[in-house]
Amino acid sequence: MESLSNLNFPVIKGVQAGREYYVAMWTLRMMKQISIFDGHELPAELRAQRVLNKARIPEMATYILDNPKDYIFSAITASIDSEVEFQPISNKPGEERLGILKVPMEAKFIINDGQHRRAAILSALEERPELGSETIAVVFFLDVGLARSQQMFADLNRYAIRPSRSLSVLYDHRNEKAKLARLTVMKSDFFKDIVDLEKSSLALRSRKLFTLSAFCNACADLVDGLADGDLERDAALAREYWDAVAKQFASWGQVRDGKIASSEIREGYIHSHGIALQAMGRAGNALLKGNPGGWKTRLKGFQEIDWSRKNKKVWEGRAMIGGTVSKASTNVILTTNVIKRQLGIELSTEERRVEDAANRKKE
Repeated sequence: MESLSNLNFPVIKGVQAGREYYVAMWTLRMMKQISIFDGHELPAELRAQRVLNKARIPEMATYILDNPKDYIFSAITASIDSEVEFQPISNKPGEERLGILKVPMEAKFIINDGQHRRAAILSALEERPELGSETIAVVFFLDVGLARSQQMFADLNRYAIRPSRSLSVLYDHRNEKAKLARLTVMKSDFFKDIVDLEKSSLALRSRKLFTLSAFCNACADLVDGLADGDLERDAALAREYWDAVAKQFASWGQVRDGKIASSEIREGYIHSHGIALQAMGRAGNALLKGNPGGWKTRLKGFQEIDWSRKNKKVWEGRAMIGGTVSKASTNVILTTNVIKRQLGIELSTEERRVEDAANRKKE
């Protein structure tokens, strides 16, 4: 709804901290049609928003395009730098908050929260214009100057905490790697008791040995090139491998049975850290491909490795840097190399390259 001098939006009026605000439904097309003030060229102290990170846009736009039936975006928050008029549709109780918000054509709209969502929507519309009739909630505050807008940005992001990666894996029903790890753990009588499904870092008193996020990486590496796309079969293969691996580590079973604290094992041994789990997944991938009939017997080689963190001759510079376990990709490869050599598996070209580089560094 528009007049010659105003933009008119059906809204619901609310009050927060004594200030009026309004909630409207915009079509995605309106995100393109209505001008949004962009102050990215201004210095930080004169802006009310962070600079748009354009690298984030393609991934967010792809999310919309790949999930046209079930994508979800939360409301966008914007300030209106202008006087506005709210015209209720009725003065009856319960209806007085419904009405039309009249905004001058020359008013500035400033996004306080959601600029990347808006940019992703515009990008998606370029490829699929038919999405333009869908809607997104927009919350309008009346702008009272730069200081207020900057404070709104700070307040809106004050308690914004991203969920842990493990919890994201647990709740993600689109990602194939997440589905594989979740099904593998939940159907394993052993690992469902020692894998933390929520935390991405384990507290000192945690009774768990591994996080779901670490297990997700390990499972993905294990079935690389082996998975046939049937989730149940792929998870069964992964579960068979990991259950067989667990039998090589008596201390894992002791943690599961409550006979020993997980912190004691993690403090003393490399084999109970995510880097080792991922390295075992990579080594297992090569083992399953090269020896599909007798791989379980070969796993006994795990018991021949000195996993103690005190064994710095082996682990320093590989699984550890300065005595601290490292998750860097190079360290994962160097840890994988130790396992592969013990199991009699040939190193890949990339693994040999990383190994040679590490040896030259020691010289």
